[in-house]
Amino acid sequence: MLYLHCQKNYKLINFYKMNKAELVNVIAEKAELTKVDAKKALDAFICAATEAIRKGDRISLVGFGTLSTTKRPARKGRNPQTGKEITIAPKTVVKFKASNDLVK
Repeated sequence: MLYLHCQKNYKLINFYKMNKAELVNVIAEKAELTKVDAKKALDAFICAATEAIRKGDRISLVGFGTLSTTKRPARKGRNPQTGKEITIAPKTVVKFKASNDLVK
């Protein structure tokens, strides 16, 4: 379920999954913007967040959560088809930690 915070009122929206077009519609409605302007704003946020994450910066959105990167070390794994042991390469992954307000 997705809870939207709007002027201290929580409204339950029956979405288990929300695609970009649906998110643009909700942003347009809540911010009283046109869908074109809402899409531009969402695209700008995605672009800015992507650039920051790629640089290794942390993005903290009060009341929502924090996006950061973490490094995964190389590790041993198994090929599920053959059962042969393989080495999984190290990589950097994005981590999201929800704020306490979002979890409630």
